[in-house]
Amino acid sequence: MFIGHYGPALGAKAAVRQVPLWILFIAVQWMDVVWSILVLLGIEKVRIVPGLMEGSALDLYYMPYTHGLAGALALSVFLGAVVATLMHENRRAVFFIVGFCVFSHWLLDLVVHRPDLWIYDGVKVGFGLWRWIWISLPLELISLLIGAWFYARTVPARTYGNVVFWVFIALMAGLEIYAAFGPEPVSPQAEARTALFAYGVLALVAGLVDLTREPTLQIRTALSK
Repeated sequence: MFIGHYGPALGAKAAVRQVPLWILFIAVQWMDVVWSILVLLGIEKVRIVPGLMEGSALDLYYMPYTHGLAGALALSVFLGAVVATLMHENRRAVFFIVGFCVFSHWLLDLVVHRPDLWIYDGVKVGFGLWRWIWISLPLELISLLIGAWFYARTVPARTYGNVVFWVFIALMAGLEIYAAFGPEPVSPQAEARTALFAYGVLALVAGLVDLTREPTLQIRTALSK
């Protein structure tokens, strides 16, 4: 799952307005950000197997640190704590929401991955919906659109803000369709570098899109003083 992970980020912004959208975009991909770094360092392993599944050619045979259950929980607690520490208010809510965003990645991966998510040594889980792209692709788009709907309804837009937002969502959906039917990765290292680049660009654009929305009451009050 790629674009579908951003649905929880958009929904979470509706719950904790004070957290910038770009941080939530990083949070939902935090497990894969760390995974990409570990792949580049040769610590976690992946093979490119053409035709492995309709929705993915990645054989994610060794990623116990980022996509194991214990590792996913640790990464969730870590980033939730870091972001909560940076906030001045509602730190408990920020901790749980950001932590949930991180862990939502594992839950959504559970649905589409083959059994490659570690529970403990020798036991891996995954429902494998990537085997059928006609199921996994609509699921990704539905996840994105549900989050986008909550964001658009609860985070008021400035002038043209909604137009900018829905263009962004359409581009994200197009990116997912391209990823589903486009060329397979050249190598594990190329896939890791591409992932890091994509996550960074999407987080940057999400930050710019967030500027087209009205600030929270607390921020608006502080700016008026």
